[in-house]
Amino acid sequence: MTATGRNVHGTAIVLGTTGFLIIGPSGTGKSRLALSCISAARQMGHFAALVADDRVDLSMEHGRIVARCPASIEGLIEVRGAGIARVETVAAAVMNWAILPVSPPFDPRMPPENETFPLPVGGSLPIVRVPIESGVHMLAVLRALLPEKLGF
Repeated sequence: MTATGRNVHGTAIVLGTTGFLIIGPSGTGKSRLALSCISAARQMGHFAALVADDRVDLSMEHGRIVARCPASIEGLIEVRGAGIARVETVAAAVMNWAILPVSPPFDPRMPPENETFPLPVGGSLPIVRVPIESGVHMLAVLRALLPEKLGF
């Protein structure tokens, strides 16, 4: 991590060539969303990996937001109610989007236009909201909302 780096609460993943920082309060489904998307992408034959779960080191490098995992939690992800699991990771990835898991009731029904997540290292990420509810295929939602941006 560079001198300008900051540790933030969140989960960072890569799907194809696109980096996602999953944000939100504890217990909102960040790890579940990450595992679901990684698993679904791999089943479709695409590259997908975890960068970091729960705590993410962010830095601004050459105008890009880069996520890394703190060494103490490298390769680990929490499966709420079941324990800690080991998963395939990448050492670093450029973050392109912030994902905000949302649960019903959806109020407001539609998200604000041009919603962004300001970062403590400077810059911001555009936010895409993904519903966390039974029966929702989270990767399918991302593919529908970001058809040209997902990287596969």
